[in-house]
Amino acid sequence: MTLISATDYSIVFNEEAYSELNVLLEKKNYSMIFILVDENSNQNCLPTFLPNLATEIPFEIIELESGEINKNIQTCTEVWSVLTELGADRKSVLLNLGGGVITDLGGFVASTFKRGIDFINIPTTLLGMVDASVGGKNGVDLGTLKNQVGTITNPEMVVIDTRFLETLPQNQMRSGLAEMFKHGLIFDKTYWNRLQDLSQLDTTHLDVLIHEAIAIKNTIVQQDPTENGIRKALNFGHTLGHAIESYFLESEDKTTLLHGEAIAVGMVLESYISLENKLITSEEYFQIKKALLSIFGTIEIHENDLTPICDLLIHDKKNEYGKVQFALLDGIGAIKINQEVSSDSIRNAFADYKS
Repeated sequence: MTLISATDYSIVFNEEAYSELNVLLEKKNYSMIFILVDENSNQNCLPTFLPNLATEIPFEIIELESGEINKNIQTCTEVWSVLTELGADRKSVLLNLGGGVITDLGGFVASTFKRGIDFINIPTTLLGMVDASVGGKNGVDLGTLKNQVGTITNPEMVVIDTRFLETLPQNQMRSGLAEMFKHGLIFDKTYWNRLQDLSQLDTTHLDVLIHEAIAIKNTIVQQDPTENGIRKALNFGHTLGHAIESYFLESEDKTTLLHGEAIAVGMVLESYISLENKLITSEEYFQIKKALLSIFGTIEIHENDLTPICDLLIHDKKNEYGKVQFALLDGIGAIKINQEVSSDSIRNAFADYKS
């Protein structure tokens, strides 16, 4: 697959990826390489990755505990301390080998350590490949509030090796599919239509769909790197989805949701709000709802969950002047940003989701 040129960096794929990576490492002449992993990517992905790392530069492995619950400032402090103890300097590079938590947190750690060292993302999950690792957004959660602290700093390169997906459980694959569906809904109706039938999905077909999803996100990000305009389109499904994800993360009687599972709920809800605002047709809404529920099922959300979920909306990063801002569909394949939505409309969306 052909590389994708992003702002100041390249996204490279499969066979050609490692030769491009090794050329970059030699060109930059780094003093040390640090590879950030969690226990899953350490066990399942590092043995595949290391034989492709053709360099004489010394390297160290830093392992974190997996899971969104560890994506916080305390973990960053631990990594900054380890980097310091191991002698990292401003000519060091951090390679983030893992899913979205590793690339989000690793990018933030690198972009702030000694006022910024280089980093390279090597996503190992479908979600990481099509979303988290691309676009320069790095950050951590503040308590259970998603991505409240972070930077927009681009990696030096993103390496996509789809062999890593062979190690993923089904729920993690589904989590990544949610962001691929989102890319079609907000930007490319043809891509959305191609995702409707995944029954015949094979490795080659999936590689092409991943490449296209990344190309869509990259196109949007290049138009608006700092999210002052059209990049807000990528938050479709995330305003309510992040609130649901945070609520389930902090509630002792709820099962923690994967990011894509929460975003799938958010996309159904925000599609209904788009319908209420006459931005999509009933036919389009039911097509979206059917497609997403057929893959993700229905998450149980009770009436007494709605108020705390809605209370979390005030922390959404798109908010301006205390007002919650939504990105809503304007037909399948298009989007309207900065849309204010009433509380009644949000509650109607939850009622329809549960029906």
